Amino acid sequence: MKLGLIAGNGRFPFLLLDAARAEGHEVVVAAIKEETEAEINDRALADSGITVHWLSLGELSRLIETFQRAGVTRAVMAGQVKHKQIFSSIRPDWRLAKLLLNLRTRNTDVLLGAVAKVLADEGIDLISSTAFLEPLLATEGVLTSRSPDQDERQNINYGLSVATGLAGFDIGQTVVIAAQACVAVEAMEGTDATIERAGRLMQTLESEASTLERRLTVVKLPKPKQDMRFDVPVIGLRTIETMIDAGAFCLAIEAERTLLFDRETVLRRAVEAGIAIVALPRRY
Repeated sequence: MKLGLIAGNGRFPFLLLDAARAEGHEVVVAAIKEETEAEINDRALADSGITVHWLSLGELSRLIETFQRAGVTRAVMAGQVKHKQIFSSIRPDWRLAKLLLNLRTRNTDVLLGAVAKVLADEGIDLISSTAFLEPLLATEGVLTSRSPDQDERQNINYGLSVATGLAGFDIGQTVVIAAQACVAVEAMEGTDATIERAGRLMQTLESEASTLERRLTVVKLPKPKQDMRFDVPVIGLRTIETMIDAGAFCLAIEAERTLLFDRETVLRRAVEAGIAIVALPRRY
């Protein structure tokens, strides 16, 4: 069976590509010019079971035509597409322009949900982005040698309440907490940029003799009704390195609904830096 892969940025598309090929699926990759790493071409050159087609972000009609010509009836999205792209360099074709005009809002859930419906209407079923990668989902419990201390537990609990309150607005998955105060909330910039912003803010507060201790806690959670076909929370080495630079020493994620890439490397680096990582029980 041929599988369609809509590839964004980062390592996610490559991991999914390898897993799908390991199960014997031919993969037709729709690589997004504004996002996908050029290395995807090398994979196609080395493996006759992979074909790559480069499309711009706004070419929805061409995406559908590419998959239909290849006989693709199931597809998966893997890899981030920066939210700000929607408001900057994107040039929508007629189909996407029509879709955008009919949206009540342009947040991730609404936009990608509408794209998924258009694909389904054309005979292409969009499946969970964790398909083929379930072994990479975080398991419940403390994942590092150090458990969160009492202050960090309090930060996690407060972060949970903030994240839950924001969930209905679909403005991001990450909140950064210090001393039970919200330092940063993710919007269009993404998780790593949010953590960086929190670190800069804490440096500024320190220079002004703030009473907040510069030990940040990062809480990254899926939304209560997270559509696992897209925008699934992902943690990788870059997130850990960003936390180290920002002065964040605790990370809370949700078990079963967060992908943990390069698990051994991530956990080893976290332990070296004194970071506690905990996968909380699934909430919904």
